[in-house]
Amino acid sequence: MNKYEYLLQDLTNLKGVGKKTALILKKKKINSLLDILYRLPESYTDRSNLVRISDLQIGKICTVKVIVKKYNFPRVRNLPNRVICEDMSGRIECVFFNSYEGYIRKLLPINNEVTISGKFSYFRNSYQITNPKYISQESNLILKKHNKYSLTEGITEKIYTNIINQVLKNLPNLDEWLSPEILKKFKNESWKNSIIKLHDPTNIGNIKSNFYRRLAFDEILSSLIVFSQIRKKIKKIKKQKKIFKPITPYRIEEKLGFKLTNDQIRSLNEINNDLCSKTKMFRILQGDVGSGKTIVALISALNAINSGYQVAFMAPTEILARQHYILAKKIYPSNINISLLTSKTETKDKRVAAEYLKKNITKIVFGTHSLFQKKIIFKKLGYIIIDEQHKFGVRQRKSLSDKGGDNCDVLLMSATPIPRTLTMTIYGDMDLSIIREKPKFRKEIKTYSKLETKIDEIIKFVNNEIKHGNQVFWVCPLIDDSSKIDHVSTKKRYDYLKKIFNDDVKVLHGNVESEEKEKILEDFLNKKFKILVSTTIIEVGIDFPNANVIVIENANKFGLSQLHQLRGRVGRGNKASTCILMFKSNLSENATKRIKILKKSNDGFFISEEDMKLRGYGDILGFKQSGIKNFKLADPIQNEDLFILAEKEIKRIENSHENLNKYKTLLKLYDQADVINDLA
Repeated sequence: MNKYEYLLQDLTNLKGVGKKTALILKKKKINSLLDILYRLPESYTDRSNLVRISDLQIGKICTVKVIVKKYNFPRVRNLPNRVICEDMSGRIECVFFNSYEGYIRKLLPINNEVTISGKFSYFRNSYQITNPKYISQESNLILKKHNKYSLTEGITEKIYTNIINQVLKNLPNLDEWLSPEILKKFKNESWKNSIIKLHDPTNIGNIKSNFYRRLAFDEILSSLIVFSQIRKKIKKIKKQKKIFKPITPYRIEEKLGFKLTNDQIRSLNEINNDLCSKTKMFRILQGDVGSGKTIVALISALNAINSGYQVAFMAPTEILARQHYILAKKIYPSNINISLLTSKTETKDKRVAAEYLKKNITKIVFGTHSLFQKKIIFKKLGYIIIDEQHKFGVRQRKSLSDKGGDNCDVLLMSATPIPRTLTMTIYGDMDLSIIREKPKFRKEIKTYSKLETKIDEIIKFVNNEIKHGNQVFWVCPLIDDSSKIDHVSTKKRYDYLKKIFNDDVKVLHGNVESEEKEKILEDFLNKKFKILVSTTIIEVGIDFPNANVIVIENANKFGLSQLHQLRGRVGRGNKASTCILMFKSNLSENATKRIKILKKSNDGFFISEEDMKLRGYGDILGFKQSGIKNFKLADPIQNEDLFILAEKEIKRIENSHENLNKYKTLLKLYDQADVINDLA
C-alpha cells in the first residue's frame, strides 16, 4: 500500500466502524479517512484536571482517580447495576442501566485503579455518575482535553474521538511536494505535523498559525495546478485562425446611439485576439449589471461570422434570448441570416431553422437549451457565447462546445462581479476579461431605505412615477404567507396593490408556469401594465428600459450581491432610477451594514468584496447554486496572500516546465482526480 493510499481507504477498515457507523458518517459527507482529517474540531472538553471525590462539583465535568471496591448486581430485572468506588476523601457510585455484568466487571475490575470523567450528581448522601462514558485504567487516555466535533445522530463524541485518534496515530510521512522556498514561509511545517496540530484542542481557531496556513496553501495550490493543467490542455488544441477585418466600434455605435466604453473596447480586443489565434478560446467576460457585455459579445460574434463561421448564442431564458436576437437584428447588416430557436418556435419554423443551420445559411442562432438538441446540427460552428453561464451546468456547456469541435471558440458571460481571489478559485481555468465602466448615458440608481410602516409614502411615490409613464418592480421574498417567517409574500402584496392600482398590477413567482411567466414578462416589456410584483426570479437577465423603480421588501434578509443584482433590473434606460429598500425596525448589525453599503455605492465589484467580508465567499450570488466545491480550509478573504503566493508558484512551475509527478499525492489528497492520469 502506497503512503497516501492509507488515507483513501474505506471507513470500514477502521476499528469500531461497521457498515452502520460508516453509513451515518457518510450522511455527514465523511466518506474516507481524508474527510475525517479535514473536519475540524469546534471546541473541546477539558478532562485534564484531576480532583478528589470530596471536591467534586455537581453538574460540571470533573475527573477522578478511584479504586473499585464493590459490585451491586441486583437480581430484580430493570434495576440498575451499581459499582462502589473510593479514593482517600470519599466514595462514589457508578450507576449502569442496560449494561451487562460481564461488561461492567471488565470495565471496572475489583481493587483496580480507574480514571472516571463526566458530570456527577449527589443522591442519598453519595456522589453518583450514571452510565459514564469516559472510564479507563489508562489515565492518560482520559486526563487531557477532548475535541468536540459537529456530529450526527448515532455517533457519540467518544466513538468519533476513537476514530479520529486511530487515523492520526497511523498518519504516514508523505514525501514533501512544496519547494524549499515555499516551505520556509511556513517554518518548514510538514503535512503530517500540520494535520496533527490541526486536531490539537489547544489550536482550535488558530487560523494564522504556520501549520494551518501551510494546509490552506496546499489546498489552494492543488486547485490552481488543476486549472493550470486544463488551460494547458485547451492551449494545446490547435484550431484554424479566424481571419476577419475587425468591426470598428463607430460602425456599431451609430446604430446603438451611444459610444462604447474603454473597458468594452479593451475586452473586445482581447476576444478578437483569441479568435484570430491558433489556440482555442475559453474566456469569461465578467461585468457589472448594465455594463454592456452583450454588445461586446455581439460585435465579436459578427467578426466570427465575417470569418466564415457560425455562432450559437445561448441565454438562460426565452425572453432574454429574444431580446438578444432583436438587438442583433438592429445592429447587424441586413444580409446576415439570424435565427431564434426556443420552445415557443413553431414546429415548422424549427424545421426550417435546423435546415438553415445545417446548410450554413443561418450565421447566428439565439436560443436556450433548445440549442442542445441532437437534431440541431451546425455546418460550421466556430463560436459559442453563453450568457449567465452559472445557470447552465458543465455538461450542458460541454455538449454545446463539442458541436463545434476544435475550431469552436467559447465565451462565457457573467453579470456577477466577484473579487480577484474568488475569480482565481472559480475561473482559474479560463482567460478573463472584465468590464467595470458603465456606459456614460446610464444614470446612477438612487437608493433609499424605508421602514415598512411608511408604505403610504412609497405608494405615493410609485403613483407619481406611474403618472409619468414609468414602470415599477416590487420584490417580495416569499410566494405565500408563512406562519413561521415574518416576511411579506408576493400574494399578500399583490392583493394589496391591486386594490389601489387595479389591472395595472401583475404577479410573478416560481410557481407560475414557464409559458405564463414569459407572457407576463413580455407584457411588462411592452408596457401593458405598470407594476410587476415578483419574487427574486427577476434578478438576472432581461432589460426593461422603461422600468425605473424597484421596491425590495424585507431587504435586510437578502445578501448584498443579491440586492445589487435586483437593483440592476432598473436603470437600464436613460431615465433617473430609484431603488427603495423596505425593512422592519430593529435591524441586526450586519443588515444595517448591508443597507448602508448599498446606499453608498453602485459599483458591483466593491459591493461583492464587502459581501464576501460579511457573509463568506461560499454565499456569493450565483456560486452557491453552481455546484462549486467550497474549500475546506482556505478562504479568499482571510488567505488572500496565500492565493497570490500560489499564483506566483504556478507561474514558476509553468515557466520551468516542472515535472508534476511530485504533486500527484497532493492532488489525490484534495480529490482533484480529474487530471491525475494526465500528469503521468
